[in-house]
Amino acid sequence: MKATINWTGNASFKATSGSGHSVQLDGPPDRGGENLGPRPMEMLLMGIGGCSSFDVVSILEKSRQEVTDCRCHLEAERADEVPSVFTRIHLHFVVTGHNLKEKQVARAVSLSAEKYCSASIMLGKAGVEITHSFEIQAAE
Repeated sequence: MKATINWTGNASFKATSGSGHSVQLDGPPDRGGENLGPRPMEMLLMGIGGCSSFDVVSILEKSRQEVTDCRCHLEAERADEVPSVFTRIHLHFVVTGHNLKEKQVARAVSLSAEKYCSASIMLGKAGVEITHSFEIQAAE
């Protein structure tokens, strides 16, 4: 896996993945940024949410669950001192669908957390406290 980061001025950078996709990163205005994109640590948090959400939906679909929507709300705490690393991350999944089984959703979240989500498992091994919860909503 590869990526390239190009400085675009001030505290702004263009990040390009090895697959050719780009995203603009920027710092806060008080650090010279122009608020043109997410902060790098926000991208890391979004990456964890995306990685885990991909797992949850994939596992549920393989379990023949009729998922119509999946949202993952993340909350993170960071250390007060530099480096301001993540100390805690909580992922809350809101899974919507038809006749979803609670046991299957719980299993999907658990498998992602313990076996499949490389991003959150890596941070967990680095000492970040990572927790998960979920709720199920019936599709209309």
